[in-house]
Formats: sequence, structure tokens, C-alpha cells
Amino acid sequence: MTGGRAVFIVGCGDLGRRVARLARQDGRPVGALVRDETSAQALRTRGIAALVGDLDRRDSLPPLALGGATVFYFVPPQGGGYSDARVKNFLAALAPGEIPARLVYLSTSGVYGDTGGVPATESMAPRPLTARARRRLDAEDTLRAWGTARNVPVVILRVTNIYGPGRLPLHHLQTGHPLLAEEDSRPTSRIHVEDLARICLAAEKRGRAGAVYNVRDEEPCSATAYFAAVAAAAGLACPPRIPLSEAREVMKPLLLSYFTEERLLCNDRMRRELQVELLYPTLAAGLAASLSSVSAGPDDGPADKNP
Repeated sequence: MTGGRAVFIVGCGDLGRRVARLARQDGRPVGALVRDETSAQALRTRGIAALVGDLDRRDSLPPLALGGATVFYFVPPQGGGYSDARVKNFLAALAPGEIPARLVYLSTSGVYGDTGGVPATESMAPRPLTARARRRLDAEDTLRAWGTARNVPVVILRVTNIYGPGRLPLHHLQTGHPLLAEEDSRPTSRIHVEDLARICLAAEKRGRAGAVYNVRDEEPCSATAYFAAVAAAAGLACPPRIPLSEAREVMKPLLLSYFTEERLLCNDRMRRELQVELLYPTLAAGLAASLSSVSAGPDDGPADKNP
């Protein structure tokens, strides 16, 4: 792909399609890399030049001619290990002499680890506690080192909970699974997916090379409060709340961690440097838009983590 303002999206799911829509509205050509031909055909009907390749299999990737393009990398690491092999396979697939002009990487707040209840700032040293977060930090380090060596600006966005149409825990609420008691549920940050798409494009335009930006809206709250707000907005009964001692017995570990992990982010740098006026700064506004846009899909899950 050539052209100074072209966009190429690696992992073009819900967020990627939103970024693609906004870029195409500005008259920019958009390409994408996806895993299978069915996904590629769906994107082509939207005017996106989709390529097929599996980042878990280096030999499946076509040579990627991305000279002059901005790359938005939205693919999570593979399961297992402490390094991100997918990022390395992507970089190895870049065609000689066809290096992107910029790269925006979607990372996670999990790289901060336990901040002791203090909102994480970008100046904090990462201390990932899980293998999943260590893989994310490895991807960040790999991409920044690659960018520095080739004079390609790389911008990192650290995000926690993403919500929006099709990303609400409606199935959890409808089945009546319990919530953790409010006093045991820790506060977290979140962002509406449409605002995240706009922030991605702002990071391309205004993000400093090598910089990290925490991404969140203006209304952090606990996971329990979030579920209760979703129930109220959707007109559903709110499930019972149970104490932590009982939750340890009945909740799956991943779900319990969603309620008990504290993921507060400071977004001062995002607001100051990226200068995005959020469409949905509050949860009430974001939920109203999410529920009016599209009904929940069958894959809605309780933990609306990163894409």
C-alpha cells in the first residue's frame, strides 16, 4: 500500500471497522489484515482492501507493502509465553523498503500491575503481574525498539475496559449470575468503543513518537456499579450481590478478577496532548448510545476487556 495518508489496520474487528469508517470519511484509503477469507470479504464490501494472513503462522503472511501508511495494530498476543510472537511475525512480514510512516499500538493497563489504589500515570514503571500483561509489555517494547531503529513514530495506547454496542454484559445480567458486593468491588476506568476509535486517530495525528497515553472516560466506577448501570439502562433486573467470601466459591477466576482488580488510569496526558472531546464522557451517555445503536449479540460477555 502506498500513499502518505493511507491506513492499514492489523486485526480489523469492531474497533478496527470504526477506525476504518472514520478514515474513509476523510477520503483515506484503508487496508486491513485479517485471519480468514470470510472476514476479508466482509471488509471488502465496506470498501476496505483486506488481506488474509494468520499472525500465528509466519509463512501464511503475504509481503506487506505499507510504505507511507499509518498502521493501527489491534491484535492481542497469542496465548502462552511471555513474549508476543504475533507482533514479531508482523514486523518480519513487512516488505523491504515498504516501512509504515507511523504505528499506533493498542495495549492494556494490565502492564502497570498493582498500583496500590493510586491512579496509574504513564510515568509509572510497568510491573505486569500476569503472563498476559507481560506479553503486552513485550509487544510495546518490541514495537518501540523497531520504531526507534527505523525512525518510525510508534504511539502506545493503554486501555482497560471497552464497552459499546454489542459489548455490554447483557447475557450475564439476563441469566442472573450474581455480582460482587459493592464494598468488595474495586474502581476501574473504561472507554466507549466509538471514543476509542476517535482517540486512535488522534494518536496518529498528535501522539508523540514513543509516547504512552492512558485512555479512559471521565467517570470511573466499580465493575459492580457498571453492571448495575447497564441493568438499569436496559430495563433488566439487577442480579443479587454477594460478599467476596461467597464469590470465591461461585465465580470463575477470570470473572472474579474483573470485579476485584483495581484499574484506575490518569488520563491527563490524553486530554492535554491528544485533544479529543469525548462523545461519551459519562457512563450514562455511553450506555444510552450503546443500547440505542444495536441489540446485544450472542457473544456478549461479562468482562468487556480489550479487543
